[in-house]
Amino acid sequence: MFYRPGMMDALADYESAGYVLFGVPFDRTSSFRAGSRWAPDAMRSASANFESYNAFFDIDLAEIPIHDAGNFEAGVLVDDVLSELYLDVIGITDEGKIPIMMGGEHSLTLPCVKACAKNAEGNFGVVVLDAHFDLRDEFEGVKYNHACVSRHILDEVTDNYVTIGVRSGPKEEWEFAKENDICYYTPEDVSNKGPEVLVQEIKEYLDCDSIYLSLDMDALDPSYAPALGTPEPFGLSSVEVRDIVRGLAPLSAGFDVVEIAPEYDSGQTAILGAKLIREFIAAHAASTN
Repeated sequence: MFYRPGMMDALADYESAGYVLFGVPFDRTSSFRAGSRWAPDAMRSASANFESYNAFFDIDLAEIPIHDAGNFEAGVLVDDVLSELYLDVIGITDEGKIPIMMGGEHSLTLPCVKACAKNAEGNFGVVVLDAHFDLRDEFEGVKYNHACVSRHILDEVTDNYVTIGVRSGPKEEWEFAKENDICYYTPEDVSNKGPEVLVQEIKEYLDCDSIYLSLDMDALDPSYAPALGTPEPFGLSSVEVRDIVRGLAPLSAGFDVVEIAPEYDSGQTAILGAKLIREFIAAHAASTN
């Protein structure tokens, strides 16, 4: 199901890998700016910019067992793509490896969450960084639209859920979040609390053994990440997102970076996405040493 490997420092073969990267070039339900199908390879190209050594964690990524499985061969119909992707990701989690998905649009997160939840030991939670609530049951006539992913996580996987960076959604979604006691943090909350306090508060709230961490890049302010499917001003800084990823990575059974549309800038959003993947791996690996 996969082809075209190439993330820098992903030197391990599949059997020996602890971390399995894969791209999913699919953006059929994108509602504003399409193009996230080009993001996996854009992030791979961007990764050539970075040194393998991470000084913060004193870890060399070239020495971590990372495998790039290439790109998932996505079809046209979103329901079929999500079903087939689940089967591939469950193969990764069944072997105790950490799946790291490079989207593609945010609808692709759901099967990855399901696969990690199936193999979770103990209590399981989900943390989503996103500018949008994504709490609609369907959007534009499509149930598994990218604008609905959090609703389906809540309905089909777990309500042990937190979203960070939210600042956009129709009134009905804000009301739904409040009526259902959904835990969310706006960019102002992140700024006021600081990432370290925020991460600790989230860990206490979820009270679980493992999580799935999803990063929709529009959680970031467009000044940091302009090439997005649905950019939303007044967002998080790159350092705030980095620190949240670093703080939650040790608890994570899976991770994704989605919704980069690389045609809309000169490469800086893909560079940031690739760097955040590397920070996730370094933080997770450091916690297991």
